[in-house]
Amino acid sequence: MRTVSKSSEHKLPPAEMEVLACLHRHGTATARELRESIAPYRPMTHGSIVTLLKRLEAKKLVSKEKGPIGKAFLYRPVRQPHTTLGGAVRRLVQRVFHGDSVALVASLFETKAPTRQEVDKLQELVDELRRAKGKKRPE
Repeated sequence: MRTVSKSSEHKLPPAEMEVLACLHRHGTATARELRESIAPYRPMTHGSIVTLLKRLEAKKLVSKEKGPIGKAFLYRPVRQPHTTLGGAVRRLVQRVFHGDSVALVASLFETKAPTRQEVDKLQELVDELRRAKGKKRPE
């Protein structure tokens, strides 16, 4: 059996990345549920979704178990989202925004203004980052 290096986990083809990201949002899902969820922005056949899930399973990024009804399998991500999706975000920031993560965030908010709840969550994140930086630096 082929082993997958940690660095190759972060180099998933776009279709595999989208299926994995969708699965992370669902927690557990059938191939049908994933196909229906992805359909508005990336229509795929059921067979294509199953093929992508098999590839992700072979890479040990997804596990499956027999569902409670019928022949359907329930799929679940094996790792936390930041572990497998972080590499894609880093590449996006580097390739599209030349390493400027602030430009990425600004671009997101130009595309879709954040809600009040999102602004509050972002403020909590900024506060947390400041606290963490403060702990690392001697005063």
